[in-house]
Amino acid sequence: MLGKGGNDHGIVSMTEREKMRRLAPLRQVEAYWHGLSAGDRVPLRSQIDPRGMEDALEYAFLMERIAPTMAKVRVAGSHLNNLIGMQIAGMPLSSLIAPSERERFGQAVQHLFGDPAIVHLTLTAEDGFGKPDMEANMVLLPLRSDFGDLSRALGALITHGRIGRTPRRFLITGIEVLPVMGQGAAVSAPVGTDVAKPAPAFREEGTPFRHRDPAAMETKSFAPRRDHLRLVVDNDD
Repeated sequence: MLGKGGNDHGIVSMTEREKMRRLAPLRQVEAYWHGLSAGDRVPLRSQIDPRGMEDALEYAFLMERIAPTMAKVRVAGSHLNNLIGMQIAGMPLSSLIAPSERERFGQAVQHLFGDPAIVHLTLTAEDGFGKPDMEANMVLLPLRSDFGDLSRALGALITHGRIGRTPRRFLITGIEVLPVMGQGAAVSAPVGTDVAKPAPAFREEGTPFRHRDPAAMETKSFAPRRDHLRLVVDNDD
């Protein structure tokens, strides 16, 4: 409500409030990651306990680096499965990205593990028949395996808009790369600008993705039930 004389001081925009509400699951996942990081140290994959971000599990996922610019999803919340129209576990995360944007997305993944860095992406869905307008936000957060190498990551993907016909894939409208471990200021990439490629952190190539019949895939998902939590915590090799 406006004050006397039309003074709108102290008014909170409903649009901004709605945006904050929509981004809440993503912020919860990121806050959980920061809570696990001791100072500037990247957390271990084995430290991840879904109970610490229970309200955001539908949108969260864990992934493993399989090549310098590629990572596959190991465990995913139901929202990612709904977007792709099948179980996404075992597939590259880039399956959710439009083919024309995958090189840029791969550069962001290379920063994630190579710097290491926190990566924020703003996305918009490809349009088409039965595919209404949709916007999305993604965060990628590096993790260390139990061997200490930077080859795992925690992430979250939230969308705004009706899913419609699947699969839904996204165009990148913005990338923000925030180096961790005190390695410099933020590096931002505006739309249409490639992110600079860092020196590879690992020389060994990962196992390439091989397509499998979705019906034969092992079902792995985040769920608030405790009988599933144990599976997520121990899902590392």
